[in-house]
Amino acid sequence: MKGEIKIFYKNEKYAEAVAKAIQPDNFSAPSNIKVKTINAKNIVVSKVRCKGKIESFIETIDDLLRCIQAAENTLKKFNP
Repeated sequence: MKGEIKIFYKNEKYAEAVAKAIQPDNFSAPSNIKVKTINAKNIVVSKVRCKGKIESFIETIDDLLRCIQAAENTLKKFNP
């Protein structure tokens, strides 16, 4: 299974900060799941590949979105 999430932000610095905040997810996934997140100007692009069960794929997407939301909430506190 493959999935791609694109989130558009108002500016490149904000997108870069979100992408960097979730970079550890790229390395901590189980061996049957690959997550890669990049910043392309003002767009954060996350690609997910899963060779396991659909439940694992959905859980990975959910976790990724929660991490993005946490990064956004943290940034909002410093840049209201």
